[in-house]
Order: sequence, then C-alpha cells, then structure tokens
Amino acid sequence: MIKGSELVRHPLAIAGVVITTASAVVFIALVIAMLIGLLDNPYAGLIVFVALPALFLLGLLLIPIGVRLERRRLQADPSASIEWPIIDLRRADVRRTALLIVALTGVNIVIVLLAGYGGLHWMESPGFCGQTCHAPMHPQFTAWQNGSHARIPCVKCHIGEGAGGFLHAKLSGVRQLVHVATGSIPRPIPPGASMPPGAQAQLCLGCHQPDRVVGDRITVIREYADDETNSESPTILQMHVGTASSSGRSIHWHANPAVRIEYVATGDNHQTIPYVRVTDANGQVKEYVAPDTKEEAISAGQRETMDCMDCHNTVGHPISPTPEKAVDRAIAAGLVSRKLPFARREAVRLMTAHASDDDAAAIERDLRKFYESQRGADQQELTRTVTALQDLHRTNVFPAMKVTWGTYPNNQGHITSDGCFRCHDGSHAAKDGATINSDCEYCHKQIEQPS
Repeated sequence: MIKGSELVRHPLAIAGVVITTASAVVFIALVIAMLIGLLDNPYAGLIVFVALPALFLLGLLLIPIGVRLERRRLQADPSASIEWPIIDLRRADVRRTALLIVALTGVNIVIVLLAGYGGLHWMESPGFCGQTCHAPMHPQFTAWQNGSHARIPCVKCHIGEGAGGFLHAKLSGVRQLVHVATGSIPRPIPPGASMPPGAQAQLCLGCHQPDRVVGDRITVIREYADDETNSESPTILQMHVGTASSSGRSIHWHANPAVRIEYVATGDNHQTIPYVRVTDANGQVKEYVAPDTKEEAISAGQRETMDCMDCHNTVGHPISPTPEKAVDRAIAAGLVSRKLPFARREAVRLMTAHASDDDAAAIERDLRKFYESQRGADQQELTRTVTALQDLHRTNVFPAMKVTWGTYPNNQGHITSDGCFRCHDGSHAAKDGATINSDCEYCHKQIEQPS
C-alpha cells in the first residue's frame, strides 16, 4: 500500500510546497507593510493581491499534480519509492546544517522583500514611465519635466482609485506593450489615452481645493511684435476664477459638485461638442444643441461628464500650441533677449522652419548667420538666446513621435484652439431659446491701460 507521505516526494509536489509556503510568507509580510504605511503606491496591490495569490494558487495546484504523477510512478514500479532523509538533530553537524538552512531562508526572504519593495517604488517612478518601458512617451515625459506638475509622479494621475481604476491602468499597459512589441505605436500618442475614465476630477481634487475662496485674479499676457525693437503689447485680464460653489459668472462654476454638466463630443481631441446637458443645483435640466446637429449624432456619441481635465487638458504635459506663444513666453521670462534686433521675428521663423525636424544645430547656425549682418549684436545675448531657442525646440518638437506645435490643443482659453468656444459660442440653444452665454466678460474682463 502506498503511503500518503510517499506521494508528496515528487519534485513537482515539493516545488508546489515551496512556492505555496514562500508566497504565503511574503504575502503576510507585505500585507503588514501595507497596513503600517510602508507600501503606498498603486502597484502594491498588483503584487500583494494579484501576483502573490496567483503564485500561492499555482503552488497548491502543483502539489496534487505531483502527487498524481508520483502515484503513477509507484504503481508502475513500487521499488522506486524515494525515502526521506533522516534528520537526527542529536548530531552536531545536522544541527549546524539545519541552522544554516534556516538562516539562509530568512536572508532570502529579506532579500525578496527588499527587492519587491524597491521594484514597486521603481515601477511608480516617472523614470520608469517615461524612459524604461514607455519610450514612446518621450514627448509627454519631457513636457512633464518642464510643467507645473513636475514633482507629481505619473501614477498619481494615471492610475485611478479602486479596483476599476487599477484594472483600467493595467489593461492600458498591456495594450501599450503590444503596440511597442508590434511597432504599431500611434504617432502622436492620443491625448488623455491612458487617463482613468471618469476619475480625472477626483485625481485633481486630491491636491486642489475648488471650494477655496479665490475670487478674481489678474493675468498679464505679454506679446511681442516682429519689429526691430521687439515691441511689447501687454494684455491685462481680470479673470473671474471664483470658486466651485460660486455663480455661473465664474470659471470654476463648471466644477461645482452641485451642478452636473454632461456633453457629447465628436471628432478628435473633444474639440467638437454638439450637445450639452446641464442639471443645476435645484435639479432643473436644460439641454443645449448646436445648429444642424442631428439626433443620430447625439445618440451615437459617448456622453461624458465635465470635469477639470476638460479645460485643463494639457496641464500635466504642456506643449506650446504655437511657436509664437512659446517665443513670447521666453522673451517675457528674459530667456530670449529683446536687446537683439528682430529677435522675436527670427525666433518664430526658426521655430516654424524646424517644426518637423530635430536639427538643433541648424537653429544656432541660422540665427548666428542672420546676426552677422546686424552690426553691434551683443554676442553674449546672442549665445543666451540660441540656448533658449534650442531648449524651446527640444521641449516642444519630437519628430519621431510626430509631435510639434499645436499637436495637442490647449482648451484652457480660446486663442489657439476652440477651447471655451466649444460650448460658449452663442449658438448652442435650448428649446426655450436660451443659449450658452458667449459674452467675453462672463469669465474675464480686460483692464484698459492708461494712455
């Protein structure tokens, strides 16, 4: 008769016991680490609650398979039974060996835990997202480094809360891996392609406080002419930022949790919005439809709820919509020198001419060639301007991914894209004749400068 203890001596069964035991020990250790706050990252759940339980089940599955194989082997040849080694702890050499095995096992567990902990933190780092695995994300990674959210790790925004957000992120990762492996990467990467659906507002509200009293803010937009002196033309706007709970005559009213704004977008990048549905704080509903919009188009479109990212769509990865805007900001920041004659005109010309290549050396060569004809040009200012223009080009133009000026429309405004006018164009009308307000002073007021 075959004893049960003999059946678990098959190598596959022994491997199952080892895998099950090791995964159980590591699982318990990582759960404790999560409970005391050592593992606070979205990938921790993948390892602790998906990978380790899967290994545990794999080990459990290997044990009966090994037992079955061993039973068949012994039934075919009963003399092939493997005897367990006899461990006699009364012998000093056996005790030393056993102690060494226990110690090495403990060391191995510590190594696995440290490696897993380090691996989790590396997987949530921007370097992993933008360089190691996601080479196609080079434009977004570079733009993120130069944006206002440069200290916020990618996973804080790109992995939503709960199991749904985590599952969405992992499925997106699998799809991206297939794109990389098959060379079918979309160029350029679609905007917002890996954002968790319906979770953008919650992600933003993790740091921002929409109910904080802001009131009005003064914004100065500095633009420069193409003349010899690079003349400045400032525009001063009093922005009615308000709060999320303020009246409709404020920008952040759109984020009021008591108001629900739904819309249907068609075309690419959500730049065409033919239908808007507003449910106010009193529960009253009003629908606004753009002219010549067919009911079939509204029914076929995907209805979405407005949140922060519908206006602040490029805040995490800012790429300038036009070379003019980029150059004007660089002049205002003192990076491109106004002391150089026609600096603005030449800078815009070079940024436009090299909008589809990565020849930074040509920018310096062409600019220096122009100023050879301009007597008295300050060489120090010229060198500083060359460096600034090469930086502008490097952080906004990515030929390999077909990303350049204007690839990603910026909806925070309405100068370089439709932005606000996607809805506030005065033509979206309700059945009672009311329209979505298109008055410029609804959101801001221009302050005239004394002459």
